[in-house]
Amino acid sequence: MAKWLQSGRRRDMCVLLAAAEDGELSGQRLKTRLERRYDTRIEPQSFYGALDALESAGFVVHREDGIADKYSLTEAGEQRLRNQFEWMREALSEES
Repeated sequence: MAKWLQSGRRRDMCVLLAAAEDGELSGQRLKTRLERRYDTRIEPQSFYGALDALESAGFVVHREDGIADKYSLTEAGEQRLRNQFEWMREALSEES
């Protein structure tokens, strides 16, 4: 499996992007939602480093929207996320 899946933070960022109402989130909104999920503050350098890694791998794209950057999943990112979900579903059903 691709190395990006080894990071829970990257997976969770992709989940939040996939769940976004209009398919994209600003970097700050994504960070806030992730911090709410983890119930802790995430250092901006760490957060944006993970986001940049996802973009470099071709799983996330961004566009400028005024002063904010908006992020969304690429088709490759969505496919990897679906593959991850399927693997988890299968693993959990095997244990039942």
